[in-house]
Amino acid sequence: MTSDNPAALKGIKVLELGTLIAGPFCARMLGEFGADVIKVETPQGGDPLRQWRVLKDGTSLWWSVQARNKKSLSLNMKQQRARDIARRLALEVDIIIENYRPGVLEKWGLGYEQLKAINPALIMVRLSGYGQDGPMRDLPGFGAIGESMGGLRYVSGHPDRPPVRVGISIGDSVAALHGVIGAMLALRHRDATGGRWNGKSGAESVAGQGQMVDVALYESVFNLMESLVPEYDYAGVVRERTGGALPGIVPSNTYTTQEGENIVIAGNGDAIFKRLMLAIGRDDLANDPQLARNDGRVPRTAEIDVAIGEFTARHSIDQALAILQAADVPVGKIYSVRDMLQDPQFLARKMFEQHQFADGTPVKLPAVSPKLSATPGQTRWLGPSLGQHNDEVLQQMGYSADEIDLLRQDGVI
Repeated sequence: MTSDNPAALKGIKVLELGTLIAGPFCARMLGEFGADVIKVETPQGGDPLRQWRVLKDGTSLWWSVQARNKKSLSLNMKQQRARDIARRLALEVDIIIENYRPGVLEKWGLGYEQLKAINPALIMVRLSGYGQDGPMRDLPGFGAIGESMGGLRYVSGHPDRPPVRVGISIGDSVAALHGVIGAMLALRHRDATGGRWNGKSGAESVAGQGQMVDVALYESVFNLMESLVPEYDYAGVVRERTGGALPGIVPSNTYTTQEGENIVIAGNGDAIFKRLMLAIGRDDLANDPQLARNDGRVPRTAEIDVAIGEFTARHSIDQALAILQAADVPVGKIYSVRDMLQDPQFLARKMFEQHQFADGTPVKLPAVSPKLSATPGQTRWLGPSLGQHNDEVLQQMGYSADEIDLLRQDGVI
């Protein structure tokens, strides 16, 4: 799919030095809005994500989304000539995104301070488990660990069972979004202080002020933890697992319908609560003055949940949704992907894109979010094959066809 609309990040060059989820997801979003993203992969198999989950012809379907709009450059970073190529690219781009363990880039001569000394306008987004400093910086950091340390796992699940995980790699994805935010803030500052480096040194050098964006997975998750810190510091309250309920906000929970389907009902606004109780036939609760405000409802959470549960148990999911929607109560079915692909709201908002693989096989992808009215994002191509853009990228750097062939013969690319 292509669009005639201008791209928000057209002209911005990004070098992706990373694998799997956090760094690549961050770069993916920049690419969706027009940045020219060059992804460096090892020639020996490429990014491991290529083989994750459901495969088509040996390549992950996830790859078609995670690597869309990117150019794949295969470099054997164990060889100095490959590191030299990466360094040249690093000095030419606006933004570098990496998610190696702290210190790896420095060993390759690609650390932030090493590159900044030449290109002061450079922006480097560094995503790691624990950040670039601190006593845990050298430990391997995965999304599951970040979710645990950042507080998400502790509050996820039912109170009488061990914590559970969300069914996606939420820690990595949240860190990626923080990386995108940091990159955009740093880009704004760079442009406000002089803009892109002109490639010259000394008195002729012109460059805005770049910076390093240090994103730790556990801190990105921690940033979502609402009022946990002041509640504990001031009142000694530790938020615990509450299953499908929203603690201290009543009623907001998951309820089971007659046929065993589940819906979420959020009736926690004071006026909404009254409408909800009237809709389910509980006028007594609707008119109880103690329940008129949330602080009065909290001590009677169980009673309220039982009343709502009795209502949903008597109705099919369609009946319950219709009754509560008519009463202007926030209510929703818990969607599977099957539900999403058939839902009128998803379809009206054009949340799916139709594409095809190289062999002509059709495939749907999630559409690009968020939606920008003047400069919307788009999918220009699906995830590339390994090293697909080697010749293109190297030729743009000035390498001749013979030099590229030699790099290939020597296992550099």
